[in-house]
Amino acid sequence: MRDKRRILLAAGGAALLLATGGAHAQTQQQAFPSKPIRIIVPLAPGGSADVLARAVGQQLAEALGQPVIIDNKPGGNNIIGTDALARATPDGHTLGLLISTHAINPHVNKALPYDSLKDFAPVAMVALMPGLLTVHPGVPARNVQELVALAKAKPGALAYGQAGQLSSGHLSMELLKQVAGVDIVSVPYKGGSAALSDAAAGNIQVLINSPVSALPFVNAGRLRALATTGARRPAAFSQLPTLAESGYPGFDLNEWYGLFAPARTPRAVVERINTEVRRIMASPAMVKRLAEIGAESPAMDTARFADFVTGETARWGEVVRKVGVKLE
Repeated sequence: MRDKRRILLAAGGAALLLATGGAHAQTQQQAFPSKPIRIIVPLAPGGSADVLARAVGQQLAEALGQPVIIDNKPGGNNIIGTDALARATPDGHTLGLLISTHAINPHVNKALPYDSLKDFAPVAMVALMPGLLTVHPGVPARNVQELVALAKAKPGALAYGQAGQLSSGHLSMELLKQVAGVDIVSVPYKGGSAALSDAAAGNIQVLINSPVSALPFVNAGRLRALATTGARRPAAFSQLPTLAESGYPGFDLNEWYGLFAPARTPRAVVERINTEVRRIMASPAMVKRLAEIGAESPAMDTARFADFVTGETARWGEVVRKVGVKLE
């Protein structure tokens, strides 16, 4: 009888724990959000990440019924803002809009104050877009082949803008230099805006940057677009070949933007935000807005997005090793 009573008590206790745990998870989900949500952007205002964060934040505020505040924390090759995200309270009220640099930094900086994979919960894909290879209109090159021929004829005569050290544009250009066997001088800038201004002024001749920032210059005739860096042509640039089509098979590098939360953020909260962001990015207005800049937002649940981030971290590691660049 005593053994039977112990079994019944244990079963009852387990059932109570399950019920309590389920109720706790449900309470957590119902309680979120209980205050304004902050999205940390580890870059300066006005850039691609900032623009996307504000576009998503506005609609996320409407969906969740709480204000969404964009908190720009530039500096340290995105490390300052990313570290602030890692240290934030893991309750879903602090998110971060991180970019491809998040997958590059662990390969070039062994002193990161956080673990790029373990200290963050991947929440949702926001946008994926190729880089846009452009030249100043004064450069006598109408395609990639002519640009490479010009660079080979005049080694070191051309210069390209490094729009942020070890950014996807920087590494894409270094990889192109290596596979094409050309010498194009690298000129460092603190951000894309300054590099674009100098490229449009003719102070540098070549630039790979995000379409979001570069397109206004291309449309105004101040820069000439030659190719994109992804595996396939975006609909917005259907007339432009990819670098793979231009003689460099396998060239496939993209800039991506995603929402992350601190590690240990409740799973129910992460899943809810993912659901809302996927709905926002799939809306006809957002799809059209992204398509106009050559971007897309692949639908990914949290597990698929986490796998994507892991894969991108490995991919950019291979690029870093191949081109041999280091953090200066």
